Amino acid sequence: MKQIYLILIFLFTTFSYAQLTPPAELQDYYNDVDFNSTGTILFNDLAVETASKHTNYISYTPGVWNASKITDEDPNNSSNVILIYGYDDTDGNYVTDRSRDKDLNGGTSGTDWNREHTFPNSLAQPSLNNNGTNVPPYADAHNLRPSDVTMNSNRGNRKFAAGSGNAGIVSGNWYPGDEWKGDAARIVMYMYLRYGTQCIPSYAAEGTTNSVDANMIELLLQWNAEDPVSDIEIKRNDYHVNTSNTYAQGNRNPFIDNPYIATVIWGGPSAQNRWSSLSVETFSKESVRVFPNPITSSMLTIETKMDTAYQIYDILGKLMLSGKVSKQKNKVNTENLNKGIYILKLKTASGSLSKKLIKH
Repeated sequence: MKQIYLILIFLFTTFSYAQLTPPAELQDYYNDVDFNSTGTILFNDLAVETASKHTNYISYTPGVWNASKITDEDPNNSSNVILIYGYDDTDGNYVTDRSRDKDLNGGTSGTDWNREHTFPNSLAQPSLNNNGTNVPPYADAHNLRPSDVTMNSNRGNRKFAAGSGNAGIVSGNWYPGDEWKGDAARIVMYMYLRYGTQCIPSYAAEGTTNSVDANMIELLLQWNAEDPVSDIEIKRNDYHVNTSNTYAQGNRNPFIDNPYIATVIWGGPSAQNRWSSLSVETFSKESVRVFPNPITSSMLTIETKMDTAYQIYDILGKLMLSGKVSKQKNKVNTENLNKGIYILKLKTASGSLSKKLIKH
């Protein structure tokens, strides 16, 4: 299928930024991108790269269904998928479920889950299904997340807007929830990068426009900075880049690989730079594991082969817990943490890493 790639030109403002150097495992993928550039030049480089690597157009049905059951699998229950906007599996209300049986897909009953277009179909100009539903952008799996059927209906085509707490309607718009606001922002940024003027961020989000690019909304940059990349985002990204996977697209969402790319392009609050410190992959090689996440008991395990300092912050930036763990002493008592979203910062002699924690 022939695609037309739109390269966007917007005003460029100079600002200070950290050097971007992809880790070894991503250097082949980003080989054609000049990370010494900033603003519109970097945006356009990444736009071409993201489009050219999108080599496999998976179908909306059954392709995205099957992909979602793999990419969004619940790490604590392999029979389930994680539902975007969900936040409570214990309140007896299906609408608020965060996890659901992966085979309950279809979207016809209250216990089903379906495919949420994070960048709404009808808000794109032209709509995402302008060329059909079994082709991108309508069937772009980076934009599609499992969602409870009623929660998805409640969101509808409402624009994203500022809020706090759990997902819901805010003054006629939609707040995705504290856990999901970063995911939502990075998806909207991807859609803008991949489909250009068809998916301008201001079509999908309310708020002040960015001084560098009037199409960008400052709120999305704020969410991208406040809500670090989650494990499920990483899993989705890593699956879709590998075209040996049956339902993989072949391309990545660069803003998941490194949220700081958005800072280098548009400015705004400084987002997490996953390439300037110890990466998730490096931590894995050095055998640092954090579980369970979500935290379902009073104890969090930080399994490590080295001395590791930890700090746990709430979403407002207040330090809640801190200390050190080692190979012999690796338990952290989280009994005094309320249910909610937290940021865990880990630091070893090799570097540092931030992770999202959820307390149930």
